Amino acid sequence: AGGGGGRAGSAGGVGLRGPGEKQLEVDRRDIGRRISFIKKELEKVRAHRSRHRSRRKQTQIPVVALVGYTNAGKSTLLNKISGADVYIADKLFATLDPTTRSVNLPGKTKILLTDTVGFIQKLPTNLIAAFRATLEEISEADLLLHVIDITHNNAYAQSEAVLNTLKDIEADHIPILTIMNKIDLLENPESAKDNLEEFPDAVAISAFKGLGFEELTAMISKKLFETYEKIKVELPYTEGALIAKFHEVGNIENLQNSRRGVIIEGRIPVRIVAKYKKFEI
Repeated sequence: AGGGGGRAGSAGGVGLRGPGEKQLEVDRRDIGRRISFIKKELEKVRAHRSRHRSRRKQTQIPVVALVGYTNAGKSTLLNKISGADVYIADKLFATLDPTTRSVNLPGKTKILLTDTVGFIQKLPTNLIAAFRATLEEISEADLLLHVIDITHNNAYAQSEAVLNTLKDIEADHIPILTIMNKIDLLENPESAKDNLEEFPDAVAISAFKGLGFEELTAMISKKLFETYEKIKVELPYTEGALIAKFHEVGNIENLQNSRRGVIIEGRIPVRIVAKYKKFEI
């Protein structure tokens, strides 16, 4: 009888779960469903962006991505230089969805300029996963414009945070042009040039007032020209992916078929040259 009483007590214990505990289980299930839904939506965004990138590559127009610490002035720069109307706010992650605009540089050179999410120090791994769609825009760029708020007390620490994040997402191999922004807020805007020596490639501007844009666009053109390397390769027919990649992102000057493969002569972005070196002739 005693044993039976023990079993009854155990069964009764299960039945003693209160309404608060039941509500927690309901909340957990709801949260789980919500997380699953958001993950599916993020994958849709990622696929959508991937299709857009593929179409952009087919145009062979260079892609330039704006990167920088949050509130550095990336969206303001995109608006000013392209005439776009991108949402601007003085808060974290105001730009979660990449915005791309066509911009004409001097000499009738056309580029696609992309705004991306603002970085923060020690960007958590789960946030990197959540912003994968926008961060992938960076990894596919031909040139990065690293925008720095030169008036911020922690400008250099913020700059390091951005460079570290680029390393985390394996985009640190892409050429960078550093932009010292907001010089209009300095007592002596010319003093910003003293800081340019800290960076090998840098220009001082005011995105808000459009100061320094002539030098900026000239530097972008110069850096883009430098980011392409002339190469002549013989790619075996089995290397279909490399052949397709050359067509997608390169500028082909001469192409002919040989018994062993495809001989291509032209220019490709520096960031992918290493993949072709063993086939160089």
